[in-house]
Amino acid sequence: MTNLRSGTPRAIIVALSLLMLLWGVGLISYAQKVPISVTDETALTDAIVVLTGGSGRIDTGVELLALGRASRLFISGVAPSVNVADLIASDEPSRDALLANISAGTEAEDTPGNAIETAKWAKRNNVNSIRLVTAAYHMPRALSELRYAMPGVEIVAHPVFPEQVKADWWRYPGTASLLAREYTKYLLSTVRMWLSIDVAADEIAIPEVAAL
Repeated sequence: MTNLRSGTPRAIIVALSLLMLLWGVGLISYAQKVPISVTDETALTDAIVVLTGGSGRIDTGVELLALGRASRLFISGVAPSVNVADLIASDEPSRDALLANISAGTEAEDTPGNAIETAKWAKRNNVNSIRLVTAAYHMPRALSELRYAMPGVEIVAHPVFPEQVKADWWRYPGTASLLAREYTKYLLSTVRMWLSIDVAADEIAIPEVAAL
């Protein structure tokens, strides 16, 4: 019995060390999935979808809409108090015409919520392909969630690259910490999807056009 008890802490330490090693290897693998450029800038899709939560995303979505990459833009996760019109520069050419083709979802609070919100909007609007705009570090998890929520929809990734997030992430504690958190969320979402545990889709309300 004494030997069993003395061996138990060692076994726990070995198991935890192995888990940490696997987590670290997985983090490196995840970092390699983070895009370093926009690989397809010209393909046309039914819609552009922007997931809020970082700088440059909405501006990029509006620019793509103005360039004609799609005929409509959906912004997921807009705060209810935000007027979408205020997010677009007043000197933007064809501003009124652009606003007429922008819709917003105001209920999503996280990436799974973004996926549900977007999937419901896409279904209601017969959207079969989207250009997805979000931060590069967020793109692998965003693609995973949206593909799970809307498996029949083609998704073209269009990452944006925040200046504070460094490509050589291992040299910068802030970026390394950000990727570590994002990778952990990616793992948790993968487990959730593998177990087929759905978030509450009925709680996400999608207005036809919100906060314009």
